[in-house]
Amino acid sequence: MRRWALGAAAAGMLVWPWVAPRYLIFLASLVLVNAVVAIGLNLLSGYTNQLSFGHAGFLAIGAYAAALLTIHAPAVPVIVTLAAAGAVTAAVGLGFGVPCLRLGGLYLSMATLAFGFVVSEAILSLDGLTRGADGLRVPAGRLAGFTLSTDTARYYLTAAVAWVLVAAAVNLTRSRVGRAFLAIRESEVAAQASGVSLAAYKTAAFVVSAFYTGVAGGLFAFVVGFLSPDAFDVFLSVDFVVMIILGGLGSVPGSIAGAAVVTVLHDWLAAFQNFRPLIFGAILIACMLFMPGGMARALRPLGRR
Repeated sequence: MRRWALGAAAAGMLVWPWVAPRYLIFLASLVLVNAVVAIGLNLLSGYTNQLSFGHAGFLAIGAYAAALLTIHAPAVPVIVTLAAAGAVTAAVGLGFGVPCLRLGGLYLSMATLAFGFVVSEAILSLDGLTRGADGLRVPAGRLAGFTLSTDTARYYLTAAVAWVLVAAAVNLTRSRVGRAFLAIRESEVAAQASGVSLAAYKTAAFVVSAFYTGVAGGLFAFVVGFLSPDAFDVFLSVDFVVMIILGGLGSVPGSIAGAAVVTVLHDWLAAFQNFRPLIFGAILIACMLFMPGGMARALRPLGRR
């Protein structure tokens, strides 16, 4: 049954650009970008219990790194550009994660929240490089001699990268590292008594999460085509947290479902942007009260049937 479901999902993703309007193709690309971010955040928060409100900052770093590399080295293939964006963001995640090892709970959340503000201010201050508040136009990526200048081409790029990262995340959660992450989430004392190095695995979770978000940032830059610091505000980080809680903490498929629901809902509520914090805050509270395990746990009995 699972193989049939995966095959149907792959077939639907391949056919989608040929049956959907142009805007829905763009929206599907955004769903996939947010799904990659949600998976990265879930590996950090859902598996090691390190709640982050700064992933909009990591997304911005990856987006601007990919954009600047494409502007100054247009001949570099888009896959290499995405890998470089992920590597740069992972390095920042390593530098940020090591000092945060002693923090937890509210203190860690506040530190990540401050990190998001620091990144936004850095983008505004480095206007000679990032063009600050004026925004940065991103050239189309190139792959195998072709320019990815259409929504369909960018969608297939995003879908292929997302598929690879989803498979990697699933394998990671089933590996020894994934089991160590879960042990840390359940009890840090018990995990340490079992021989799990808290510092090493918490730092690894930060690095992997930042890498995923950096790659998603590169994809976001190519999909949207224009970057502005206003696009990476604190409310975007809250949206990512809503995605993983709605989808289900500690669930890769739940991250994808939560990203799809929140992204589509965000599009439907475009006329009510001023009420976005209220609406998504209400969704977050309702989910924690009535569906604490998220969509993944709520739909698990249906999947067993």
